Amino acid sequence: MLSNEKQKNRSEEEVIKKLCMANGVPYEKIAQEGSNITSLEMFFSGFPRMIGLSFFPRLSQLTIIGQNIEHIDGLECCPLLQELWIVQCHLTEISGLQNCLQLEKLYLYENKISEIKNLDLQVHLEVLWINNNCITKIKVRVVSPLLFCVWHSLDPNVNLQKLNLSGNKISSFKELSQLARLPRLSELALKDPTSTPNPVCLLCNYDTHILYHVPSLQRLDIYDVSSKQIKEAAESAVMKKMMYYNMRVRTAQRKLAETRLSLIERKKTLSQSPEECIKTLTRALKFVCTLHKMSFCSSSKKLQDPATEHKVHAKIEALRKRLKLWTRRLDEQCTGSYTVQFLLMELESVGNIRLEEGCSTDPWFTSCCDLLLSRFSPSDYKTYGITDIRVNRVIRIHNSALRLCFEDKIHRLLASEDLSSQNYRRQLEYLFYIVDPEKCEKDETLQILQEGFKTTEQQKAMGKEGAIPFSNSLSLNEQSRIEYTLRQTSQGHTKHSMDTIPFRHGQVNVSKVFVGRSMPIRDGEPVDRSNYPGVYSVYRSVETNPRRRQWFVFDHELVLPEYIIYYEYITQVNYCIHSFDYKPTLLSHSTDRDPSNDVALDKEVLNREPVLKPQPKLLSLDDKILLSVARANVLSQITVLNLHGNSLSNIKEISSLTALRHLTVSFNEFTHLDDISHMPNLEFLDASFNHLVTLEGLRGLGQLKQLDVRWNKLTKVREDTAVLRKHTPALLKLDTRYNPWNRPEAVRMTILGHLMNLTHLDDVLVAEEEAAEAVQMAAGSKINQLQHVGFSVKTFLGAVLGGMMLIFVTFCVYQIADQITTLNLDNKRISKMINLSKLVNLRWASFNDNEISKVEGLDNCLKLEELSLNNNSICTLSGLTRLHCLNKLSVDGNRLTSLDVSTLDGLSSLSFLSAENNCIASLHGIQRLRSLLELYIGSNQISTSRDIYCLKGLTNLLILDLCGNPLVEKLENYRIYVVFHLPFLKALDGIEASECESAKNMFMGRLTTDTVAEKLGHSNYTEITHLNLQACSIRIVDLSPPKLFRNVRCINLDHSNLTSFSGLIHLPNIKVHSAPNASTL
Repeated sequence: MLSNEKQKNRSEEEVIKKLCMANGVPYEKIAQEGSNITSLEMFFSGFPRMIGLSFFPRLSQLTIIGQNIEHIDGLECCPLLQELWIVQCHLTEISGLQNCLQLEKLYLYENKISEIKNLDLQVHLEVLWINNNCITKIKVRVVSPLLFCVWHSLDPNVNLQKLNLSGNKISSFKELSQLARLPRLSELALKDPTSTPNPVCLLCNYDTHILYHVPSLQRLDIYDVSSKQIKEAAESAVMKKMMYYNMRVRTAQRKLAETRLSLIERKKTLSQSPEECIKTLTRALKFVCTLHKMSFCSSSKKLQDPATEHKVHAKIEALRKRLKLWTRRLDEQCTGSYTVQFLLMELESVGNIRLEEGCSTDPWFTSCCDLLLSRFSPSDYKTYGITDIRVNRVIRIHNSALRLCFEDKIHRLLASEDLSSQNYRRQLEYLFYIVDPEKCEKDETLQILQEGFKTTEQQKAMGKEGAIPFSNSLSLNEQSRIEYTLRQTSQGHTKHSMDTIPFRHGQVNVSKVFVGRSMPIRDGEPVDRSNYPGVYSVYRSVETNPRRRQWFVFDHELVLPEYIIYYEYITQVNYCIHSFDYKPTLLSHSTDRDPSNDVALDKEVLNREPVLKPQPKLLSLDDKILLSVARANVLSQITVLNLHGNSLSNIKEISSLTALRHLTVSFNEFTHLDDISHMPNLEFLDASFNHLVTLEGLRGLGQLKQLDVRWNKLTKVREDTAVLRKHTPALLKLDTRYNPWNRPEAVRMTILGHLMNLTHLDDVLVAEEEAAEAVQMAAGSKINQLQHVGFSVKTFLGAVLGGMMLIFVTFCVYQIADQITTLNLDNKRISKMINLSKLVNLRWASFNDNEISKVEGLDNCLKLEELSLNNNSICTLSGLTRLHCLNKLSVDGNRLTSLDVSTLDGLSSLSFLSAENNCIASLHGIQRLRSLLELYIGSNQISTSRDIYCLKGLTNLLILDLCGNPLVEKLENYRIYVVFHLPFLKALDGIEASECESAKNMFMGRLTTDTVAEKLGHSNYTEITHLNLQACSIRIVDLSPPKLFRNVRCINLDHSNLTSFSGLIHLPNIKVHSAPNASTL
């Protein structure tokens, strides 16, 4: 040990001697003269480790080139270092700079660095050259252990001016967008002449994207981009793209909603809707159950007859099965459309990711169908009664970055190995990717489309094998999904369909894969690259058919996703799989999920004995009726009362039933429950299938343990939950399903957060973890917006913080409030916008899906550019008047009835306004928004053509969407009318406005009521007595209805192009008209 230590010391001494010699410093005097040295250099050899730097505490410049250094060490004693060069030294990471707080220039090019990190303390850094490394991402999250704050790796380097990233492996536009966070960046290089370009530089619109997101740049690569015209051109190009894709996204969303609505309507016309079936079956079930209970307390032999009892039990069971089927079917969620995500992805990638939908005329569509059919074998699915497969849709993937990466990898392999082009092609396969069924299929699909497949390291980090799984057989590909779906179905999981084949619909990712040198998997050996050196992939063959294989590919760059195929399985015989043992039960019907069969089965069950006979309805109550219904002698004896299935709308008479414990009032006409109050012993209340709009009337139900309010018209979960919390403290079971809640996705957590004693909600057991999370969320909803930011940070850190720690987190967020530029508080159940005054640099904010009723608290956010307040309860736009920089505003799904003129006056920069799904009846005031380029105001109450005149002054308006307003259906020749009056439009309702010529032919020179209103400045037509329309080029008079102009006495049409008097003869009181220059009379 001692000899090794001495040898190490001698070795280090030799290194320090060489350092001194190279810089002209006597080694013997290093202790005396070292403190005066400010610059050191070491080239090409002799410095394998960074040692001896402690002798130079005043070092300001250090240059190390061509050494074999893997780690940065020894700089702890160099606090004055301003310039550091470690070049061509095999560095693998950035580290060891924590004491170099004065560092201004850092050169780390031509190393093996894969991440930009550990620079958060170098706030004075101005130059960073990290070109020719292995960096793939700029966006690396950094967590501050002191402030519990999260930022990206270069965020603290606010003084960075020159950044060289050339010769790395950055391939995504998303990464480049992070550079916008560097306010002083003036020079950027991603493909300088001395380095290989980053893959992203080879994509379309690369320079446009950079210039738009980093307008401060003066130099990009080798080009001078300081010209104002260049920046404006880039901004214009991006804005046009954004407008185009935004319009397409909204059109896709609208078409999706329309399609869903039409399918629902069509379904209703073909068969009973699930709601009606559930209502009918539930009514029958409750009646039969009541009949069954009566048999125990009745002396009637008929009711006590065992045969009758058996029939009652059988009918109850049959009704419950049918009810369960319809309830599950109602709970099914349609597969979300990918269309919107595809379009957003295309925009985000500036067109370098594109998804093309195929049709039967496309050769590649036919090839995909043939490929799927060739790899489908009906014998594999014989157990399930599947005989065929049908392709419903094929999407072709165009991802320029992934294709470039794939081709570059192949070219490098061809250059480095003894592979001919012919051999290479033989080793290319089109394989099916095996999706993990327990993960979100949609999220994984989108991730593959954008970024490609995960690396083997990422696969192992997720607990999977160290390779990407594929197969050349559909049944092998589907095995895990089928097993998972059947397991979930057997457990009664409502997410899965009640289809006889619950896995009927599927999708498969088809990828081009270079399998290269491959070999079979060895038994008992994990699939890992280290176990199979020298091969690119391994495979496992099916014993019965060796050509059918499951592949495992080690390198994600050798895989290129090219297609997504959507398909469904076809059956001739209807099989129902009851459990996970794959044993099918043959049903009596031969068609899959025929609505008429379902209705027939319902009728069959309803008509079983005992047959339900119509019962007389109780339109009112009195003491005699109550005693009769409850089969009691005195009112004080009534503990159970069933008033199911009557037409009652009030039951004030039950207030005297002080002993009542069990009350059923389902299937009545109640809109409120005011009469069910101050009943101290009531434990059970069933008020389902009524018309309740609020629970406000409930009072003083201290012993109520179970409440059923399904199938009503409740909408406000917070208000109704507050009533229950105050007046039903003992409530244990609550069922609120099938109400039109305003925020259906937040209902469960809102209820659990306020009713903490619940054991069952919506017929589902409340888990302790779920209850705790709901309580925490409920507490969070009372905290202001900056504290929400603190909660987000806490969640990211994964820590459970106590009260004092939460205060500390909030304090720290306040400390950095002036640095926050983006704020996303969607779906946080916020009711008031308060304590935002410190966010003085806020530029983008989103408060979607909350409970905000008033826009407030933004007076100090003067730099705000984009604001989204979708799906709240806002009635007015007041509170935005000071936001003069606001460029985009979205207030979809609120309660606006008009556009506040005083507010619009202050929004001088607004170019985008979306106010869809409100109650706006007029566009009055919109003309104040002179900068408006896009207006989305569909699904409102705009009904008059006069509102189009309000838009005539918006000469910059390019995109207008009025779909869903009464005006669209009411106004004859709606499109042509709008295009005529707004000729500057490029798109109307998501369709190119190309009707200009036909609009001119139809409306040019037409005198209408709107023309008169525009000319006179008002629409009080009955007050008009004289009309002077000289030289207005009137060609046709169309003043309708004529009674509006009953007081017109004189009309002057001099110098007109009038071709006929036909439009004037309908004016009842006209005495004088002048048209001496009319062209033809």
